[in-house]
Amino acid sequence: MNAPTSTFRSGYAPVNGLQMYYEVHGEGRPLVLIHGGGSTIETNFSRVLPQFAKNRMVIAVELQAHGRTKDRDTPSSFKQDADDVAALLDYLEIDKADILGFSNGGQTALQLGMSHADVVNKLVIISCFYKRSGAVDGFWEIFPNATMEQLPPPYHEAYLKVNNDPEGLQRMFDRDNKRMLNFVGWTDEDVATIKAPTLVIAGNQDVVKPEHAAEMAGRIEGAQLLIVPGNHGSFIGEVLGNDPKSRIPEMMVGMIEEFLDR
Repeated sequence: MNAPTSTFRSGYAPVNGLQMYYEVHGEGRPLVLIHGGGSTIETNFSRVLPQFAKNRMVIAVELQAHGRTKDRDTPSSFKQDADDVAALLDYLEIDKADILGFSNGGQTALQLGMSHADVVNKLVIISCFYKRSGAVDGFWEIFPNATMEQLPPPYHEAYLKVNNDPEGLQRMFDRDNKRMLNFVGWTDEDVATIKAPTLVIAGNQDVVKPEHAAEMAGRIEGAQLLIVPGNHGSFIGEVLGNDPKSRIPEMMVGMIEEFLDR
């Protein structure tokens, strides 16, 4: 996937004691893509990134301990991830950007909207919840006894493809698992502080309950809601649910771009 346009470049940004890997594809208005837990740029966005890059500058990141970005001696948190993304934008000399986050990346995007409103133009929140009750039944039972064997093979393979470090893979897994074990979420009042125009998207068979996605959209003034057919990320072509014959990811790009360009 790595080079949909001739303008592709990548690098490592020194942010908050971390060398954060990033890629820039295309030209135009900036759009930041933030991946989910256990993921790389490719596993979450390989279907949609080239489409977005036709019309805008796409900045794809890999967060602490994920993919090509090494770990550091600080706890993982959505607040820290949001601080890192904001620092990356400053490093790239980008004053404001549209932010799209998938799964845990959606929670990072929410945090950006709350604590770094000055760098956010519009928000696209995909397949995430802001409180524990927003997850489907049984979701929280996974984490207390989770082991590496439960990490889906495509995530395992994608990490080692870009960073051949089995110990790093284990650290990423442990950090992501601990973060979800300790997840307390945000209050309704916290989410209501988001002022950026926001689009909330979820699948009708997602890990987030559709009614919770609707509740989230209702808490953010003026937010729009889109419930689409599919499971966690299938509608954007995420690796675990990707159907190469499906045209839905390309349709999603069109709907998201209409929101961003409006």
